[in-house]
Amino acid sequence: MAAGALGRAYDATWGRAFARFYDRALKATEEAGLEAMRTALLAEARGRVVEIGAGTGVNVPLYRAGIEDLTLVEPDPHMAARLRARLAEGEGGVPKHLVEASAETLPFADDTFDTAVATLVLCTIPDPVAAIAELARVLKPGGRLLFIEHVRSDDPARARWQDRLEKPWRFLADGCHCNRDTEANLRASAFEVETVEHGKMPKAAPIVRPLIRGMAVLAPR
Repeated sequence: MAAGALGRAYDATWGRAFARFYDRALKATEEAGLEAMRTALLAEARGRVVEIGAGTGVNVPLYRAGIEDLTLVEPDPHMAARLRARLAEGEGGVPKHLVEASAETLPFADDTFDTAVATLVLCTIPDPVAAIAELARVLKPGGRLLFIEHVRSDDPARARWQDRLEKPWRFLADGCHCNRDTEANLRASAFEVETVEHGKMPKAAPIVRPLIRGMAVLAPR
């Protein structure tokens, strides 16, 4: 087997395994406080909602019934398969749609959604700046982006460890960059960061413990 084909086969095998154990790997973190953070954040969702990097659908049961509909974007076929199964087993309520697409090229018209959601995903997207720009494009003016993301540490010593361990962590965590300055990317975008809280990811490895959560608003065009 050629080296390229071997690499693709390995990536597919690891991707399938990663999707299978993802929820179990985060179980202690969710129970220690992350699920409560998600619940509080998603209570702010309104109208038509798009969530990028929806993964296995851990956020799905946490949305309130007041939203109009929910579009879940997930590019990874293994994650999408688990999300599709979750939706098939779930309750009724608001319409839910799974779209297998990249966050950098969202297949939606301009000004489609009222709320966008990104939780633990901007660390993994190959081009987070493009993804944030796409969210700005598909949101209506005044639309809100709700986010929870682990980020580059403000502590120089920890940030240096994030830089040293970024490559092996990215390999083990299916593309996750532990040293991304996501807050800076948001502040440099078309969004206005309205609220941001700095905290810690509970029961997580030190290099992915620094956390931000909050809301950014799209300024009128």
